[in-house]
Amino acid sequence: MTRLKDGKIVLAGDIGGTKTNLGLFQMGKKRPIHKATETYSSREAPHLEHIIARFLDKHKVAITSACFGVAGPVQGGRSKTTNLPWTISENSIKKRFKWNHVILINDLTATAYAIPLLRSKELHALNKERARKGHHLGLVAPGTGLGMGLLIWSEDKYVPLASEGGHADFGPNDLMEAELWAYLHKRWGHVSVERVLSGSGLFNIYSWLRDSGRHHEPEWLSKKIKELDPARAISEAAMARKDPLCEEALDIFVSIFGSVAGNLALMGMTTGGVFLGGGIPPKILPKLDEDTFMQAFTSKGRFKDLLEKIPVRVILNNKAALLGAAQCAFEIQK
Repeated sequence: MTRLKDGKIVLAGDIGGTKTNLGLFQMGKKRPIHKATETYSSREAPHLEHIIARFLDKHKVAITSACFGVAGPVQGGRSKTTNLPWTISENSIKKRFKWNHVILINDLTATAYAIPLLRSKELHALNKERARKGHHLGLVAPGTGLGMGLLIWSEDKYVPLASEGGHADFGPNDLMEAELWAYLHKRWGHVSVERVLSGSGLFNIYSWLRDSGRHHEPEWLSKKIKELDPARAISEAAMARKDPLCEEALDIFVSIFGSVAGNLALMGMTTGGVFLGGGIPPKILPKLDEDTFMQAFTSKGRFKDLLEKIPVRVILNNKAALLGAAQCAFEIQK
């Protein structure tokens, strides 16, 4: 049982295709203060209410409001999750747990809520440009899927804007990426950015390089891919420089990542900064620190000078979406 001092307590959730994080927060002087967190396997649960009930069995506290960041579009207080067979409803959660204030938001919107609250030690700079308050911000987050979001500066504050940009078309930048597109198009028809910029996307790039005959897949790597999460096996082998196939796959992944982030910066005019979230960027920091990402980010023809002036930061706080959901939960009580 969690014992908390007097004060409003909110429940925040980060609902992903692989795992669900739930946390309790109280408001501090500058941002919500984390009090307790539990992590659950999303795919082993029949629905979100089941996970919430398990959490509340362990943490018996009075909840004043709840916000859940969901990996999928939210419309009319409902969401059909993209990578899970769930339909989540604000009204259903309210009735089940007898709460007055419940809101569902896109998971990238939740992370976006957290960005203005993050401390410098929770961010890793990929360039020397300084963040500028009062300018729009962008967010690109590859993980199980690919999320994108914007923070629009309006009336002296940041307003998170939900997006499903990860499902927009993948646009090749050279003949090699065009071959990758053709490989994926033959398999799926529509080739979204998520097909190449996500955990499964890294494996798709790897599979294309392997199947095209550019590299041979060693037996030890084939075994590791079957035993571990494929993206993890590929990225770990690439970072350790154990296999040229994995290294090239990760190089292409990072180049596409930089290009997509640069496109978002142009579309949203995010001159205040672009933030890289999700589970993958912190795990490949040394690779992101190399020239590949920033070269692709700024390679926008006549707008190269503009892109070079935009600060780019990796979010290191792996509970940023939970923090943002907590902030949103406090705001809906006002």
